Amino acid sequence: MKLSALQQSYLTRRANSFRGSAQLDSSADGAVKSPAAIFWLVIHGLCCLISLVLGFRFSRLVFFFLFSTSLYTAPFRGGADIAAPLNVPPAANRTAAVSTASRVVVGRHGIRIRPWPHPDPVEVMKAHRIIERVQREQRSLFGVKNPRTVIAVTPTYVRTFQTLHLTGVMHTLMLVPYDLVWIVVEAGGVTNETASIIAKSGLRTIHVGFSPRMPNSWDARHKLESRMRLHALRVVRKEKLDGVVVFADDSNMHSMELFDEAQNVKWIGAVSVGILLHSDDSSSMVQTEEEGAVMPVQGPACNATDKLVGWHTFNSLRYTGRSAVYIDDKAPVLPTKLEWSGFVLNSRLVWKDVDDKPEWVKDLDELDGADEGIESPLSLLKSTSVVEPLGNCGRQVLLWWLRVEARTDSKFPFQWIIDPPLDITIPSKRTPWPDTPPELPSNEKVLIGSQEQTNKPSTRTKTPRSRRSRSKRKHDSKVIGVQVSTHSEEN
Repeated sequence: MKLSALQQSYLTRRANSFRGSAQLDSSADGAVKSPAAIFWLVIHGLCCLISLVLGFRFSRLVFFFLFSTSLYTAPFRGGADIAAPLNVPPAANRTAAVSTASRVVVGRHGIRIRPWPHPDPVEVMKAHRIIERVQREQRSLFGVKNPRTVIAVTPTYVRTFQTLHLTGVMHTLMLVPYDLVWIVVEAGGVTNETASIIAKSGLRTIHVGFSPRMPNSWDARHKLESRMRLHALRVVRKEKLDGVVVFADDSNMHSMELFDEAQNVKWIGAVSVGILLHSDDSSSMVQTEEEGAVMPVQGPACNATDKLVGWHTFNSLRYTGRSAVYIDDKAPVLPTKLEWSGFVLNSRLVWKDVDDKPEWVKDLDELDGADEGIESPLSLLKSTSVVEPLGNCGRQVLLWWLRVEARTDSKFPFQWIIDPPLDITIPSKRTPWPDTPPELPSNEKVLIGSQEQTNKPSTRTKTPRSRRSRSKRKHDSKVIGVQVSTHSEEN
């Protein structure tokens, strides 16, 4: 069986070779006048002779691969030749590693190997400009076609953690890729501390004061902050600011996708808010399967067709009697039923004399006497069914609610400026400067020595050695006196 299989494979190989030679002969007859065909025919005959001598097949492709390197050597270029611009001499300050040709070749193109970081800052800035241009073009093609101005409303007041919270919100708003107006409403009136913080942002800011001071209880603080946000909406109506109103509290953490979703709202929208709440009793957060899983989230609840059917609020019943009452309490701080930060408004809702203003919205003048009872923007609406769920119908948490405040007895530096310097609590084992002071010039040494001698007290401590030397000195003087007296008597 093996012998018959070998014979069959040999006959097949012979038939294929005869078929190839027949095709070669037919092609040669058709182009017998071509010098290239004659050349390859001669090469084929030479390969056949070599195959007879060596005892195995010597193909014509060997000659092709031998001569292909010489034929295709010209298109290969080094990395420096490819990366360098045409007719432009390279910079004189380029390093030798960049100017040398790269040995890495992919296909016919070389790869330029550079040291990191890039040695040429001009090229780095050019790359950043290219990336910025690409991102801008992608945003114009796939992003919002006609973006609206973002109007961020932030209620605040002067306290220990104000710099911490307000700086975080400020840097978030600085990253927003849309035109932005920042309205900062400060309880107790406008202060220089708040103005100095928001002035560092470089954004268009409207800093207004609110005469009542911030109370010390959480319930009263929630109510006052609602009044401060309504005051900001009156500023929007007075200045006729056109855009999307976002309630950016100073203690919240915001995702950049929130501002992208705000561009999709028509009149009023709602997003899901994550409640970052901590409790000393961890067992109170554990629920059985019958009660349901803990979902510390506020936001819209949708059905299977992505239509708003209700609201998911934070369950605060388990914290009854154990929640914080005052700002400096150690108990958990509970949010309200629905937070303002979970809503996005079209600024035209609060305008006056607008032609396309919907009928289901209330006027701000009607709410002047009811500011104490307003807990969320839903109080501005006659019907809550018109709210548009954002963030994949509330499935995405786009911001996080966090209320952390310092105790009233906390000792922090004023405006976070350390003056005088801090005391040393742990001495350094090694310092960058030498242990011994540097040597002074000779003339300064003499002056310092004379000053030390003048300032040095004249009193000396008496030691037993000094007493012995003094008594010895007295004894010598007595002996000398006796010798002198005897010598005078003899004379």
